[in-house]
Amino acid sequence: MTRRGAAIPAVTLATAVLLAALALAGPAVAAPLDLGLDALGSLGDGGGLSGRIIQGIVLLTVLSVAPGLLIMVTCFTRIIVVLSLLRSALGLQQSPPNMVLISLAMFLTFHIMGPTIDSAWQDGLRPLLNEQVTHEQGLERMIEPFRGFMTAHVRERDLAAFASFSARPAKPGEETKEAPAKPVTAETVELRLLMPAFLLSELRRAFEIGFLLFLPFLVIDMVVAAILMAMGMMMLPPVMIALPFKIIFFVLTDGWFLIAGSLIRSYGAG
Repeated sequence: MTRRGAAIPAVTLATAVLLAALALAGPAVAAPLDLGLDALGSLGDGGGLSGRIIQGIVLLTVLSVAPGLLIMVTCFTRIIVVLSLLRSALGLQQSPPNMVLISLAMFLTFHIMGPTIDSAWQDGLRPLLNEQVTHEQGLERMIEPFRGFMTAHVRERDLAAFASFSARPAKPGEETKEAPAKPVTAETVELRLLMPAFLLSELRRAFEIGFLLFLPFLVIDMVVAAILMAMGMMMLPPVMIALPFKIIFFVLTDGWFLIAGSLIRSYGAG
């Protein structure tokens, strides 16, 4: 009885989803069904079934890697790493939960990346949806604001390192002509080099901030450990005694506000 009762809502939900899909696809169903089978082997028109299948595969691939790409080209990496290090500095294992930290990092990311996302929408995505520009032009316009954001926060050392990694080594016996080396700048470098260099720069800055966050809590741990040893209470874990002092210190200094404000100001936003 329990299994049958649990299966009924599932069937009802599936039916509702199917009806909603049919309602949304009403105009498409009413139109003549044309799969382009006659142009399956045609390579010139690009409107055949094979072209649509390739487009669908590319779309699914882009959607699957989109979260990773957004993490690489935004400030989300620095924020989530700093918040994770802060939780470790406090000595807390699961508080705040991962969902809370990720949500806070996402909202801070939306606040910092607001002008960049708005520029990508106004200059690239909206004209593309309105068919005012081609797909290539729309993609370039959408990428340009994120490229400018990464350019403003990438380290030249990381950029030069990835540029040197990508240099093609000379083959044995191959004659190479010494050409004047072009200066590697964030404005001219390719995205495949700019994105990992930006990610490394963000990780470095995040760990620098994390080191500064650890210092006051480390002092509290050392003071509590020294006091317990002086009192002869060596069997009592200092971490257990220091934890409430670290929490009240963080609360009294309005730590969450300071951390969020510092992260926002580190990108020149706010």
